[in-house]
Amino acid sequence: MTTLHLWTVLTIVSMAAVTYLLRAGGYWLFRTFKPSPGLQSMLTYVPGALFVSFVVPSVVAGGVKEWIAAAVTVVVAVMTRSIVWPIFAGTATAWVVWMLA
Repeated sequence: MTTLHLWTVLTIVSMAAVTYLLRAGGYWLFRTFKPSPGLQSMLTYVPGALFVSFVVPSVVAGGVKEWIAAAVTVVVAVMTRSIVWPIFAGTATAWVVWMLA
């Protein structure tokens, strides 16, 4: 039987609370503070920049398998101009390449 330690529970609850406060704080902030059009324009680029900052280091640190999956993802993104299909194509390619290697 597995036991759950008090520190583990406190850590999980604390991380959940901080995540909730950060998200709720953002909604509260923009409900009480009207950002300028320039700031609004700049904030539209944040999700893409965050995604790139997560993906690029993994691809650069990876090997041939990661580069193949990244290349397929870029090709599908250019061809389809979609967000969903490149994610599916890159994930499927990575899975197939990793299974063959």
